Amino acid sequence: MSNDSEASAYAKAGVDIAAGQHATELMKRAVQSTYTPQVLAGLGNFGGLFDVSALKAMEVPVLVASTDGVGTKMKVAARLERWDTIGYDIVNHCINDILVQGARPLFFLDYVASSKLHPEQIATIVGGIAAACRTAGCALLGGETAEMPGVYEPDEIDLVGTVIGVVDRPQLIDGSRIRAGDAIVALPSSGPHTNGYTLIRSVLDNLDWNELNPELGTTIGAALLAPHRSYLADVQHLLSLGVDIRGLAHITGGGIVDNLPRILPDGVGAVIQRGTWPELPVFDLIQRIGAISAADMFHAFNMGVGMLVIVPESDVPVVQGTIETSYVIGRITVGAKKVYIDG
Repeated sequence: MSNDSEASAYAKAGVDIAAGQHATELMKRAVQSTYTPQVLAGLGNFGGLFDVSALKAMEVPVLVASTDGVGTKMKVAARLERWDTIGYDIVNHCINDILVQGARPLFFLDYVASSKLHPEQIATIVGGIAAACRTAGCALLGGETAEMPGVYEPDEIDLVGTVIGVVDRPQLIDGSRIRAGDAIVALPSSGPHTNGYTLIRSVLDNLDWNELNPELGTTIGAALLAPHRSYLADVQHLLSLGVDIRGLAHITGGGIVDNLPRILPDGVGAVIQRGTWPELPVFDLIQRIGAISAADMFHAFNMGVGMLVIVPESDVPVVQGTIETSYVIGRITVGAKKVYIDG
């Protein structure tokens, strides 16, 4: 049987091999633009190759890995037919997850799947992934583009990413040195980031997402598609200045109340003072229209806080002098790994 007839049979079954190959060609330049000198380009047709010999300069190099997905924020992108920002979400989310342990990213792998491939659409998504990787100094080493009718609904796209990073073990941040009296400094989010979108879509579904919303100062669509912010540069700058970062918490699904306890050692808790940071108008809109309780809001959303930095009180002036937009929002207390929202 000829290759043409095989391809035709596969196309009749719902998979267009040519579309996948075209998507790969369209994204090739963007992917190659992320290559660092450590990438052994062209040698690994089935797997990406990354030279880690430079890590020998570290005392005890420790690899740190994380995988995550964009989730139903993809439905927002689909509704607005805008795919240029969603790649930033997956890269920055994954990078922030390994950053909390002090790791810097080395390389990234992506997975984009749909019921039917539209090459230009996929290339736009991967272009955003590549741009975010370049900003982070991280190579987009490889990935997978899959067309799976029957697994995904028509016009649905799934986006998942994996990041591999490294930290020298003596510089590992694990929260074990957090003490009662330490300050909790918040770095603001750019919006809902990549969490809570099933609830958001349910609450805001009947509104016009393309019309200027006076409450937001922009459209609902723009507010919801604001890319997940990366905190890599800010945290690296603080570490370079010798700031004693005792803990970092990436505020994702579960909000402050679920994510901060993940890094607290036994014997301490935290008190967060509501009103010490701006909670962003988009959250006010969601809460008002959805008639959602404050407790549920803080459990579903980041509420304007993307990263928490735990430092001794003496280091607060350096943090706030270095990162202009940062807020002291609470303190570590004696307790049982619980977070109390005051106000």
